[in-house]
Amino acid sequence: MTPRAERPGLHPAYGIATDEEGLLPWSWVSGQMERSRNYWVCTTRPDGRPHAMPVWGVWVDDTLWFSTGDGSVKARNLAADPRVAVHLESGDDAVIFEGVADRRVLDAGVHERVTAAYAAKYEMAPSELPGPDGWYALRPTTAFAWQERDFPNTATRWRF
Repeated sequence: MTPRAERPGLHPAYGIATDEEGLLPWSWVSGQMERSRNYWVCTTRPDGRPHAMPVWGVWVDDTLWFSTGDGSVKARNLAADPRVAVHLESGDDAVIFEGVADRRVLDAGVHERVTAAYAAKYEMAPSELPGPDGWYALRPTTAFAWQERDFPNTATRWRF
């Protein structure tokens, strides 16, 4: 299901339009997510300190799939608090998600699609990738996107 686009609730000084003209389509977000090489995953340590790290991942079935080692700071943070912010590298063509990263056991069909997409994107043999229980899936609650060249008009929010 495609989420409904709306204007973000930013301060009026940003000049964000109040009508729907110029809102970005979800297909633009999907394209950015699919093409991105690195995704910044922002988690919170148990003591409240933030932690941000880039990860490799793939956008399959409108879901960001990424992995991290069980002993990594990201994995420990996600085990304690699965809430995340994920954003792409560009501030010019911005895509930002807020939500939850769930550790997932993938059924064979999803695992095959995710590992095939990952192997094609990063040129890694599927045998080097995590098993079906080594993946996290981003479950968004909110997404934001804009194109800097037309920021006031393209600023868009989706709620899930």
